Amino acid sequence: MQDGPYSNLKAVVQQTGVRPDTLRAWERRYGLPSPNRSGGKHRLYSQHDISIIHWLLARQREGLSISRAVELWQRIEEEGRDPLQSPVPTAPLSAPKVTLVAAGGAIARLRQEWLDACLAYDEQAAEQVITLAFALYPPETVCLELMQKAIAEIGERWYAGQTTVQQEHFASALAIRRLDSLIMAAPVPIHPGRILAACPPDENHIFSLLLLTFLLRRQGWAVTYLGASVPVEQLESTLAMTRPQLVILAAQQLHTAATLWDVAQVLHREQVPLAYGGLIFKLLPTLRSRIAGHFLGERLDGVPQVVEMLMTMPHPYPRVEAIPEAYRLARDHYHDRIGLVEADLLGGASTLAIAPARLDLANRQLGMNIDAALALGDIDNLSADLEWVEGLISNHRLPAEALRSYLCAYHEATKRHLDERGELVVRWLDHLVGQSGC
Repeated sequence: MQDGPYSNLKAVVQQTGVRPDTLRAWERRYGLPSPNRSGGKHRLYSQHDISIIHWLLARQREGLSISRAVELWQRIEEEGRDPLQSPVPTAPLSAPKVTLVAAGGAIARLRQEWLDACLAYDEQAAEQVITLAFALYPPETVCLELMQKAIAEIGERWYAGQTTVQQEHFASALAIRRLDSLIMAAPVPIHPGRILAACPPDENHIFSLLLLTFLLRRQGWAVTYLGASVPVEQLESTLAMTRPQLVILAAQQLHTAATLWDVAQVLHREQVPLAYGGLIFKLLPTLRSRIAGHFLGERLDGVPQVVEMLMTMPHPYPRVEAIPEAYRLARDHYHDRIGLVEADLLGGASTLAIAPARLDLANRQLGMNIDAALALGDIDNLSADLEWVEGLISNHRLPAEALRSYLCAYHEATKRHLDERGELVVRWLDHLVGQSGC
């Protein structure tokens, strides 16, 4: 009776937590498990079949993909042993596919060829290089070692004044298009539970999040990708419809780290677990102590393992530091008076020798970042962003005097329009202009 078929598909799903379409996909692709059929062609699972499912799940928790777990099962059987009664070997099953080390750096050469083609706006050449790379390497290697590193290098070159924003956009568009096609071709999810992946409001840099969506889908996770700048209201309605087990958010800039913080408060109230990452949390590690969620790490290739851990085992959030009350008051006051500050600067645009359109842009950027620093409880976070701007101005051979005069004028405007509640902002600007010498 133990070996005879006795459980239908619904009962097995309840016992193992594996979705019906996942069980059918395992059977169709790998022949494991191999249930019998009733007279009505319904699947009937034996206790042995259920034990196989639990064995495969255990191997996945240890870090194997389903295909590698099946390969291990078959190897043990070929040795004349019962996998359910045998110790599980810890050594690698087989040599991995060609890697950049084994290929003598060939992936690096392909990356350079793809980068050169993108900078020359040669779409055909870029597509030929990427197609060759996928023929030689696993898709994860091509995405991480070729596309991600090339996009990062183009961004660094733009910052250094060596490439244009149009070249960066061209390369990003090609990479995103390729990722979209890879995601569409990803296998059917095999793990229970759903993950939502989104950029918080005002965050439009999607490449890293799209790449993570692909990596997770390749490992069998059901990921719903929501895209760039998802409003909080839309996210709330999506939570109600999809009931995810985990939400992943990515922010690259200081002001979008603040909008991520806003979304984190909503998720915390709804009791939906949050995981997050992005460049800004690497540049400013102290921000992590403010977010009610799990930091995914600084390297994208390690994130799938963190996600698997969060999806399979409950983890309490790390301790979150409260935002000091002085910062809450300063932010509210700054919101009330920012219009007066900006109007003051626009009224004196002629003395600043800055075109009104550029002055308006500068006001919006600085205003967003001051607001973000106050929202996240540390005004000194502004310093890193300002250093980045100063480096950009220097690299692009723009006059540094324009930035100094603008910051001095902004400082004077805040002293006129902010009272003691805005002292955090005024004091930071005092220190800043004291260094620049207005």
